[in-house]
Amino acid sequence: MGPLSDTTVLITGASRGIGAATARLLAAEGAHVLVNYRDKAKRADAVVAAIEAAGGTAAAVRADITDEADLDRMFAGIDKLQVLVLNASGGLERDVDPGYALRLNRDAQVALASKALPLMADGGRIVYVTSHQAHFADSDPGELEVYAPVARSKRAGEDALRAMLPEFAARGVDFVTVSGDMIEGTITATLLERAQPGVIEHRRAAAGGLLTVEEFAAHVADAATAAIESGEVVLAGGPGAWARD
Repeated sequence: MGPLSDTTVLITGASRGIGAATARLLAAEGAHVLVNYRDKAKRADAVVAAIEAAGGTAAAVRADITDEADLDRMFAGIDKLQVLVLNASGGLERDVDPGYALRLNRDAQVALASKALPLMADGGRIVYVTSHQAHFADSDPGELEVYAPVARSKRAGEDALRAMLPEFAARGVDFVTVSGDMIEGTITATLLERAQPGVIEHRRAAAGGLLTVEEFAAHVADAATAAIESGEVVLAGGPGAWARD
């Protein structure tokens, strides 16, 4: 029996990477984990199978989080929710329109929180996953020029969610942000390296090493249950230059 026994957790973008690793960790804490994915059903099913093989419970739930009808269908199948992990993000993909990053990283995050809130009881928690490059975008955009528009859109998402803090508080739901430096092995790091060759090694040297997916996921999973004041920011990885709010 873990701290999340008999509770339901929804993790967006959980078919791979940080989302999948977080799903496995929270399932090990006793949660029934809803593994959200957009179009990679086999990957999501593999995450569910791994959780079940380890003795946990999970289900794959398909939804394009930028599509309101998809969101409505997903939430219609959820009776109660203890934790919402807002992990899905993007904007570096090829052939996306200029407004996609804001729709995904700001508008969809607000829509998810708004639709989840009525399902969450007192003591629930929303965890927003972001990057240092995004969290500090206004004060220190860093050296990743190609990532700047995405970083700004993710910062806009964080700000929009913070504006909802009074709504969260009225429901008894906490909001915690987990921000990480570049993470080894993520799709974001791969796309950044493709667009700006050498950036991973440069960032690795500047940070004195980068967190792995599993190491960062542990911070995200911990934020779902730890005694953290609502509105707090957990900073994971990176040199002292990032360690400020």
